[in-house]
Amino acid sequence: MVPGSGNSYEVLHGSANTESNITGSIGTATPGDYFALMKPRVMSLVVFTAWVGYICAPLSLPPWNAIMAILAIAAGAGSAGALNMWYDADIDARMTRTRKRPVPRGVVSRNSALTFGIIVGAFSIWMLGLATNYVASGLLAFTIFFYAAIYSMWLKRRTPQNIVIGGAAGAFPPVIGWAAATGEVTVNAVILFAIIFFWTPPHFWALALCKTSDYDKAGIPMMPNVKGAASTRLQIFIYTVILSGVAILPVFTGLAGQTYAIAAFALNTLFIALALQVRRSQAGETARADKASLYAVGTGNRAARNLFAFSMLYLFGLFGALAVDVVIGDVANV
Repeated sequence: MVPGSGNSYEVLHGSANTESNITGSIGTATPGDYFALMKPRVMSLVVFTAWVGYICAPLSLPPWNAIMAILAIAAGAGSAGALNMWYDADIDARMTRTRKRPVPRGVVSRNSALTFGIIVGAFSIWMLGLATNYVASGLLAFTIFFYAAIYSMWLKRRTPQNIVIGGAAGAFPPVIGWAAATGEVTVNAVILFAIIFFWTPPHFWALALCKTSDYDKAGIPMMPNVKGAASTRLQIFIYTVILSGVAILPVFTGLAGQTYAIAAFALNTLFIALALQVRRSQAGETARADKASLYAVGTGNRAARNLFAFSMLYLFGLFGALAVDVVIGDVANV
């Protein structure tokens, strides 16, 4: 348990007041509340990277099957998000950043979130298998299980390596997209996985540096809370350097060409520069009451905030450049 996070019952199960707020079904839920359970911002990134993985594959599906595949992957991501909100309702209620989610607010009960997540997940797996193949649907099933059970139920509350290991769940979508088209997983699919895998720690640890007191209050052993801010800043820089090397691999395997190479070089340079700023900053050193907005941070945390914001642009930009390169290559080959 993280020091200062309260007694073990409160950390893992919530106080009586919080528990009554998140288990009682008030009956005021709207379709928008259930959509929020699916973490639409995360889902948009999943859909995008899965689509890029699909179009990068050497084979393709009939248009209707391809649309069904992407929708199934999106639903699978939403299912994992709902299951995560079901299990983490107690700590979500404690964190400023997450306390306005549907379950902590009491508009969706925990049981409803669980039921919704299971039904959507089962449907997404069935739909993907129907539209593509059992390799892709099997990978989607494993990804939902990994995020909901391995990460949410096991890793998140037990180890500061939660984001490192648990990041595999977020790295699977392009692999699933690739497998949907080909029925197999190749070296290039693994490279796409590795890009997101090594991107995840600097992305989330930058956020954690800005929200140390919030994570401490919830009892989540994030890296800054357990190993300290200085160690976290160093690890952010190390992972960013590794990521920069992995991100250029598609050029050497023939998956990408000149457009991607130029974009990757520029994005890697900016990411390393921002990570170096974080390394030299005092981000995470000053304990303070965290505000709901990430951008409402003190001067010392601005370098980490900037890295977190850029990391989203980095991943969209990198995969976007890959998509452009593939499309340009396809047109040139016609």
